[in-house]
Amino acid sequence: MQDIKDIKTLVLGVSLKENRYSNKAVNMLRENDVPTVAFGLKKGKVADVTLDTELMPYKDIHTVSIYIGPQNQQEYYDYVIGLNPKRVIFNPGTENEEFFQLLDENNIPYQLACTLVLLRTGQFGI
Repeated sequence: MQDIKDIKTLVLGVSLKENRYSNKAVNMLRENDVPTVAFGLKKGKVADVTLDTELMPYKDIHTVSIYIGPQNQQEYYDYVIGLNPKRVIFNPGTENEEFFQLLDENNIPYQLACTLVLLRTGQFGI
């Protein structure tokens, strides 16, 4: 099991609204000292993380946690694959067979899970 403090995570599709799960995920990742970067459509901050509104060429991304609906994911396929993460988490409601197939073709593991639940249950680092 990997120490979650070594699992640099990109949260894709972060909302500035505190009641949104993407926002809660960034907060919980930071509460657990997980190195976190975030992409959202609006400039702002969640916890101590400044949201990037442009797709950045991040280095050493271990996990990409997706909070974008499948109908809006296509423009992010190449970007996520290009980051070559160790895993992609599809949070509830983001499942996408087309994206799964592309990840498989590029040998990038993915899981259908909830980032919040993984963190709460101590399974984020597994």
